[in-house]
Amino acid sequence: QVQLVESGGGLVQAGDSLRLSCAASGRTWSTYAMGWFRQASGKEREFVVATGWGGGKKWYADSVKGRFTISRDNAKNTVYLQMNSLKTKDTDVYYCAADITSPTGSTWNLTDIGTWGQGAQVTVSS
Repeated sequence: QVQLVESGGGLVQAGDSLRLSCAASGRTWSTYAMGWFRQASGKEREFVVATGWGGGKKWYADSVKGRFTISRDNAKNTVYLQMNSLKTKDTDVYYCAADITSPTGSTWNLTDIGTWGQGAQVTVSS
């Protein structure tokens, strides 16, 4: 069983950068696909980005392509989300996600996620 703990959220201004971290525990963590979703109050959680277990294959939502980058360091049991050129509409709670199966197609479905982190608030002011 994998457990996830996010860190690095906060308040920034539009145009700034922020990096989220997700520390994972569990013997088989390095074999899991990892990713990030986000959710605004009253809205459905939406896919942001994912990476396969080896870190080579990545999936990005169109809204963050060119601005966000996912990476993983299996030696440190950590996945990172580097967010650049932040916009006010990026304000959300960001959730780290993990599953033994990688995304299929161009996105990762909510129902495919086996493990969630507790969430990290990211607020972008204008």
